Amino acid sequence: MKFDPIYITFVLYLCAMMAIGVATYFRTQSYGEYIIGGRSLGSWVTAISAQAADFSGWILMGLPGAAYASGLGKSSLYICIFTAIFAMINWKYVAQRIRVYTEQANNSLTISSYLENRFQDNSRLLKLVTSAFIVFFFTGYVAAGFVSGGVLFESLFGINRISAILIGAGVIVGYTFLGGFLAVTFTELLQGIIMFTTLMLTPILCISTAGGMETVLAKIAALNPDMLSALKTVDYNLKEGVLWQTTGTITWITVISAVGWGLGYFGQPHILIRFMSIKNHRELVKSRMIALTFGNVLPLYGTIIVGLIGVAVYNGPTALANPETVFITMVKDSFNPWVAGFFLSAIMAAIMSTLSSQLLVAASSFAEDLYRSFYKPQATDKELMFVSRAMVLLLAVIAVFLSFRGGKILDLVGYAWSGFGAAFGPVILFSLFWKRMTRNAAVAGVIAGGLTVVVWPFTGSTLFDVIPGFIVGSIAVYVTTLLDKPVSPAVVALFEKVQREVEKRQHTHA
Repeated sequence: MKFDPIYITFVLYLCAMMAIGVATYFRTQSYGEYIIGGRSLGSWVTAISAQAADFSGWILMGLPGAAYASGLGKSSLYICIFTAIFAMINWKYVAQRIRVYTEQANNSLTISSYLENRFQDNSRLLKLVTSAFIVFFFTGYVAAGFVSGGVLFESLFGINRISAILIGAGVIVGYTFLGGFLAVTFTELLQGIIMFTTLMLTPILCISTAGGMETVLAKIAALNPDMLSALKTVDYNLKEGVLWQTTGTITWITVISAVGWGLGYFGQPHILIRFMSIKNHRELVKSRMIALTFGNVLPLYGTIIVGLIGVAVYNGPTALANPETVFITMVKDSFNPWVAGFFLSAIMAAIMSTLSSQLLVAASSFAEDLYRSFYKPQATDKELMFVSRAMVLLLAVIAVFLSFRGGKILDLVGYAWSGFGAAFGPVILFSLFWKRMTRNAAVAGVIAGGLTVVVWPFTGSTLFDVIPGFIVGSIAVYVTTLLDKPVSPAVVALFEKVQREVEKRQHTHA
């Protein structure tokens, strides 16, 4: 490994993340601060950290790679369109309500505890089921992130994949273990700024380096004009000699599958927890505007532009064996090594921000929803922080071993995204907006939606598994509620109290 500017920049960046972890370690005095920050986050921190937690390595590696391999068709453009639309819906209609509900429902600190308190479930069955699914899908999600980190270090420094994964995992686990939620959110703020700055500047600078947008479009059109059509499917596989060959037209399965990426937003615990942690509703309104403008729309479309520029630059003898390295390769070739080091740190930022958030949510779910609920109800804050930190280490070790299997980043992320979207999306939406929904319906929805995602790949269908999972989960919630006995007056009273509070805050802001 050479001690070049890119390497030095990465070392400084990783040291800065660890420094934040150490600093927040001394600020974290209680278990509530460790897992949710004491509901003290401001608008900018909430907005940027929420989007940073969302955008893992897939936005700087997976999505540009999809655009490089397939152009505007197949999936890349449609994923951007529907994720932007549903992210807006999530911020507009879910964020405010779940913030109020988790505050009013016995100060719920996790998604599982929110659902238990929402339905006043004394049996603890709902908490057990939801916690199990959270730990299961997050372990796979974290493994996908470690694969991203392995590809990054392997491409930049020639480190073998296993060593690269271990280096990245060590730093991520380090600051998450030490500082908990505050460390995660403040590192995400810094990481988000780096990431979004990179995604907005890189396309502009690379277009200039490639000779201007007209030149870029002309080169792409010369290779295959269907790359610029959102209605055509184009395939790419350098190993098999398939270079941007048109294979047909976009099908309804492609479009509906892209809708699934948007639907998944409603069930992502690492995003929902950000809504729960903000100080008040006024900050939440500000966060929505910041997140949707700087943290969603501009970065998403920046990744597509980078992928398309890559087609114009890397073709023929220089065509890339792995499309998901297009961003890395372009930045290394186009910029001064010090500038490239900063831009490439954005990839590590994207990976680390999501992984740390996921590790923390999964670990806190185990400590709060399983350990305290089923093993030691009288556990002290100090003991629960110890259990959470131990789970961060354990889950990371399991995820590291799973990541050694490799795979496409976008596919790995998509599976975990589907799992959460199908298992929790319908349940969260119904629980926030349907007064009649019952505890048994929530249990049925989580199990039905989650298991559908698990078994769907065995059907051989190319439909994104979150779609059937979300549908099955929704049906399970609706039918079970109709067949179940009515909820108690206390559950109805809590729902109506939250409804009044939400309307009051909306009216105050207006």
